[in-house]
Amino acid sequence: MSAQPLTTSQQVALDWRTDHLLGEPFQETPLGPATLVRYPHPEDLGPPKAAVIHVHGYNDYFFQEHLARAFAAAGYAFYAVDLRAAGRSLQPDELPHFVMDLREQATDIAAAARAVRALEPGLPLVVHAHSTGGLTASLWAHAHRNAAGADAGPDLLVLDSPFLELRAPLWKRTFGTRVLDTVGHLASTAIISDGPSRYAEHLLAANGGRWEFDTTLKRPEGVPGRVGWFVAVRRGQARVAAGLEIACPVLLARSDSSGPDELDNPLLDAQDTVLDVQHMAALGPGLGHDVTELVVPGGVHDLSLSARGPREAYLDGMLKWTDSQVGANVGARDIT
Repeated sequence: MSAQPLTTSQQVALDWRTDHLLGEPFQETPLGPATLVRYPHPEDLGPPKAAVIHVHGYNDYFFQEHLARAFAAAGYAFYAVDLRAAGRSLQPDELPHFVMDLREQATDIAAAARAVRALEPGLPLVVHAHSTGGLTASLWAHAHRNAAGADAGPDLLVLDSPFLELRAPLWKRTFGTRVLDTVGHLASTAIISDGPSRYAEHLLAANGGRWEFDTTLKRPEGVPGRVGWFVAVRRGQARVAAGLEIACPVLLARSDSSGPDELDNPLLDAQDTVLDVQHMAALGPGLGHDVTELVVPGGVHDLSLSARGPREAYLDGMLKWTDSQVGANVGARDIT
């Protein structure tokens, strides 16, 4: 499935307005079933050297103002996309984050990439993607590895704790997956996983955490996982396991350890309590020909939301890598 191309004039003439969640200076615009958010590049920082699109994960949306400011301070024009059925894009009649095929949300990434390339002509494009967004962005980058012009894949791909494998017992990753893949279409919206996200609960400022976010869009009580979505994810992960051929340089960033997503875990604020980091370590090299791993001791699942020390280590290490790539061998795609 591929999104219909937007013309350059349509992309530049997007209907920007003040972002209703973050307020000034952030702006948002509809982008088909998705929403594009931008942080206007401060004039006093000079012209940007590259553009970046942030892609959120499951039970998530873009709210990380500090991430936008860090990229901007480093010389990047910052954008984020809230994918269909998520965040700013969620409609009243939609099930949160529910898609039957990850290519549905990949079309939103593709549309965002075309729009940003038109808005920031001549700049290399970096995609910074988290968790399920990292899985979807990886599949999109692989699918577009030979595309040219505005439909090309990214010039750089940064994966923040990508969802490359299910954190579950072996039987669920094998037999359980095969059963649902065979009969899942009979009950695609049936709930197969539910329960609170202690990770999100712990992050929330109202609970003593560090971050303010809209709890209707990133829910401490969690978002139910449904059969159709699970099958879509497992099919995507099977493609990752078979090996991808992402053409651009890839940075895979992860915590140094995983642990239980429970409030009595003393390392709840210093581990990935959502995914197994060893799965990322094992599968990362198969994403493409140029994959670098960044391990962040004490990082949480979204490394950009970690405690100050690990967060700064992630941002510093990640930006040093992107800077080195942009400076060394990454040029903008010709979108004419």
